[in-house]
Amino acid sequence: MFTGIISEIGEVKKIFRDKENTVFTIAAKKSCVGLKLGDSIAINGSCHTVIRKSAGSFSVESMPETLKRTNLGELKICSKVNLEKPLKASGSLDGHFVSGHIDGVAKIISITPDKNSKIFTLEIPKDLSKLVVEKGSIALDGISLTVISIRGDKITVGIIPHTLKFTTLGLRKAGDKINVEADLLAKHLAKLVGKK
Repeated sequence: MFTGIISEIGEVKKIFRDKENTVFTIAAKKSCVGLKLGDSIAINGSCHTVIRKSAGSFSVESMPETLKRTNLGELKICSKVNLEKPLKASGSLDGHFVSGHIDGVAKIISITPDKNSKIFTLEIPKDLSKLVVEKGSIALDGISLTVISIRGDKITVGIIPHTLKFTTLGLRKAGDKINVEADLLAKHLAKLVGKK
């Protein structure tokens, strides 16, 4: 379980792909502290298991389902990624409950300055729009955000300067694809009332 509060921007150092496997090696000084083999870590919001670790970097393996549902298949050497370690039982829940299980990929339609912040307009998968509400929580590339508005499959979120500086959102542009995780409570509620 994660909170959507990014601890560090990592950088992809190696990508190994063959018919069976995709392994990403990511440089990340802060996130590597205390990280062990078998630990979970969220990469752009997608939960992965650490399979190798060295000083200042770690490796994870992505399964085909993960690559199909996320933007991780588009990563290249030197790509920047958002990183978050799991929430500890004694930790502070500063964002919202984020499972690390990506529901789909959104496309950035526009980024508009709004005084000290930026408004991102995104097109989300149609089947996710029923799980998103105005002023509700959503995780985009693993970042806990509040939905400003939703109209059909278009949503807007506001990004403050701190988030722009300390996550990959400051590097994003129109046309980029972003991982989406709908609010966990909304998903369970939708299933209980037969909407999903």
